[in-house]
Amino acid sequence: MRVNKMAPTLMTIANAGVNLGDRWLIRGADLSLHTGDRLALVGPNGAGKSTLMKLLSGLGDMDEGSLWTSPGAEVSYLPQAPQISPGLTLRDLVTEGTSGSGIDYKADAMLMQMGLDPMRVSDGLSGGEARRVSLARALYTKPDILLLDEPTNHMDLPTIEWMEDILHQHHGALLVVSHDRAFLRNLGTGIIWLHDGKLRRRDGHFDEFESWSNSILTEEAVVLHKMDRRIVNETKWSREGISARRKRNQGRLRELKSLRAERARVGGTKQRAMHMEVGPADSGGQLVLEAINLCASVPTPHPNPAKGDIEHDPKQRRTLLKHFNLLVRRSDRIGIVGPNGVGKSTLVRLLLNIAKPDSGRVRHGFNLIPAYFDQRREALDHDRSPWTTLSEGGKDMIEVAGQTKHITSYLRDFMFDDVKMTQRVSTLSGGEQNRLLLAKLFAQSHNFLVLDEPTNDLDIETLELLQEVIADYDGTVLIVSHDRDFLDRTVTGILAFESDAKIVSHAGGYSDYLDRKKCAEARQARKVNPKRTKKSRLEKSKTNRPARLSFREKHLLENLPDEIAELELEIADIEAALADPNLFQNNPNKFNDLANLLTTRRNNKEGKELEWLKIAEKAETLEKTLPKP
Repeated sequence: MRVNKMAPTLMTIANAGVNLGDRWLIRGADLSLHTGDRLALVGPNGAGKSTLMKLLSGLGDMDEGSLWTSPGAEVSYLPQAPQISPGLTLRDLVTEGTSGSGIDYKADAMLMQMGLDPMRVSDGLSGGEARRVSLARALYTKPDILLLDEPTNHMDLPTIEWMEDILHQHHGALLVVSHDRAFLRNLGTGIIWLHDGKLRRRDGHFDEFESWSNSILTEEAVVLHKMDRRIVNETKWSREGISARRKRNQGRLRELKSLRAERARVGGTKQRAMHMEVGPADSGGQLVLEAINLCASVPTPHPNPAKGDIEHDPKQRRTLLKHFNLLVRRSDRIGIVGPNGVGKSTLVRLLLNIAKPDSGRVRHGFNLIPAYFDQRREALDHDRSPWTTLSEGGKDMIEVAGQTKHITSYLRDFMFDDVKMTQRVSTLSGGEQNRLLLAKLFAQSHNFLVLDEPTNDLDIETLELLQEVIADYDGTVLIVSHDRDFLDRTVTGILAFESDAKIVSHAGGYSDYLDRKKCAEARQARKVNPKRTKKSRLEKSKTNRPARLSFREKHLLENLPDEIAELELEIADIEAALADPNLFQNNPNKFNDLANLLTTRRNNKEGKELEWLKIAEKAETLEKTLPKP
């Protein structure tokens, strides 16, 4: 365990243990937090991460071990399910217990950044809103030790990126539990791995975790294998030779007993591996769905001071979609991104014909069979158990991916033990409910997976398995997510909600979308302020630096924006032609030709945008090397 010995120690737990009665959840755990630490706490669901966070925050009890906190050090803790006091404004909740009303503007700024009205009363907050308020509270106090348990859950991408900036400025110790790998990569300086009840620390980049943990697991497997062989040999000896050498070999027999106890200790808490398969997509046509000129709006929310809550005025409406058109074909993998409340889930429900638009229509292709993961989990009856959720008419067998399985065996694949299988769904954790919903969906017939925020409450191991399932799926996938890394690994196209109810289509994953968005913003800035651009070129021409743009690069830098604009117009014309609801039925050859041409033009546009971006970045770098006047 490598730490910065020069940084002050803020907190230490030593030989910590938590016993659940039938087993030790945590045992012999040691951890020190130092000023400047930004550590990711990782481990599978059920390993004890939230329990450890409660211990560190002083809200949990150890069965053995000790906790030391530096005198005067303030600890702030964001739990997975925060409890919010009723009857207070959100501003008062954030600033409660702190002095100095003159700095309330900071609380207001944090709340508004998270899409919350500071004067709203806390009664009636949703789970996601309660989380955001608690996060604002934790950040507002600027504690010495900041403990965050799944802070990105139910947060949109702009808020997550804003949170990253804030946490980078934190000067104390930070320990965070998160499944968001991009968040951990951008933020962390080290990893704490909770495995088999023990804590291991590794300083360095989060991307190094997989190779590091795999090497440890490999070493453990070798040690256990050698130990097992020795136990077999010693057991054989004890049965064959102990009667003849009983007195002389009591010490060797005691060693065998100790060896068995050690084997049980180091290998007795092995966790089952999760198994997940979605099976092949059922038959269907090449056309999945077509959205034609969709328009949608919702009532505008406004605060009601008398009730201390938010009301919706049906006469005042906010536009979500304006004349939206979309063509989805078989095997498309589309991600939907945008801020909270912008209309992502509404768009999904419109595309599935669950909700009705203000105008326009959605046409489904032949034999379309959606499997819909709703982030609100409405498909789960909270009064039923996982077992009865999957059984139809009391049957104990279920067909999954063409194979018949016992429901008990299938639930074990999704990491449910026998006790959990018969508990009410309402008693399950968020991660367990999400796993149950995935199990329910994957046991159905489908050829169109629609996943609305599937990553919330799932651990990294489950997310990696879900990624593999999606990668192998031969149907069509539509995903709403705030998890940047998950989108990069699962989708090949992005629908991005931008300003003024505009939805923009981009090829590639979320990172590709960000690159092209920056490219477009830079291009727009050059159009808005051409004089400054011309001045910059003149200044660059007067320098005598060895590196410079070639003639070809200068030509492309000036002309590619026009070429891209022409392609955008051509793409818009093709999309308009494909929006004809009768085209596919009347002239399928023309429909397919236009669809192929659209793909070609989009790829050309993407290539030109990336080339322009590369040259523009080079030009910007060269400009920064200019000597200051």
